[in-house]
Amino acid sequence: MATAVVTQESLLDGTVLDTGLKVRLAARDNKHTKSTSGLAPKYLQANLIVLPSRYASDFRDFCTRNPVPCPLLAESKAPGDYGQLKSYLKISAENVASSLDIRTDCPRFNVYRDSKLQEAAVPDIMNHWTEDHVAFLIGCSYSFETALTAAGLPPRHTMLNRNVPMYRTSIPLNPSGVFSGGTYVVSMRPYKKADLDRVRAITRRYLPTHGECIAWGWDALERLGIKDVDSPQWGDAPMTMDGRPLGAVAGDEDNVPVFWGCGVTPQEAVMRTSLQGTVMAHSPGCMLVLDCLEDDVLES
Repeated sequence: MATAVVTQESLLDGTVLDTGLKVRLAARDNKHTKSTSGLAPKYLQANLIVLPSRYASDFRDFCTRNPVPCPLLAESKAPGDYGQLKSYLKISAENVASSLDIRTDCPRFNVYRDSKLQEAAVPDIMNHWTEDHVAFLIGCSYSFETALTAAGLPPRHTMLNRNVPMYRTSIPLNPSGVFSGGTYVVSMRPYKKADLDRVRAITRRYLPTHGECIAWGWDALERLGIKDVDSPQWGDAPMTMDGRPLGAVAGDEDNVPVFWGCGVTPQEAVMRTSLQGTVMAHSPGCMLVLDCLEDDVLES
């Protein structure tokens, strides 16, 4: 198996994207437009969903009822506020993200209108934001990848310079108000069967960023309702280290699918309901990188 080499992306002007603020500023200036996986190691990353204020209460309750795929980190301090946050972490809002502009600071965004995807991977949401919008930050599984890499267990997509594969499942979410009928979205990282106990132990403590994997093994595909491991709904199709589709080695104990809850789940929930108006979110894989550190949210 290839050895992972952890490198930091540098912009053409020589700026190294090694802090959350630098990543946000690069996204704001459209100097970084790709996945944030592997950027600013040790800095917490977050999924983003922006809703009309009339749905905010239902969404907070939705997160409470579905803490694995939707761990709530923070939200707009008030409707229409795109620069200041209310923190749900053990960290003050000022230390979650400074100099923030939610409308521009993810590398790419999705825009939904009346629960249907209208625009994908747009550079900003300046023209869609209103004084009635409330932004919510949800934990991201990218935020335990640094710990996995440090333990000699780098996620495969980081070694192959690909986006993590994400799948729609048949596992129902607990409903809340208008949010009903949705199912879990999961991300997947293949590992050797012999490494699974270590992978589970490392990620278990990162509860605000999805925590321990929820399923693993080739038989997990059927349990989760995933018909084809080579056809994720979001991200890139998984591969073996020698470039073959993962499905080509089905049953191989050196390529075991391992699944975590995924912060794309709120976007799936939006598409499964009938929200009126404009909803905005990060483009899958293109996260909001924060100022606080991954280890700041570790559970004992």
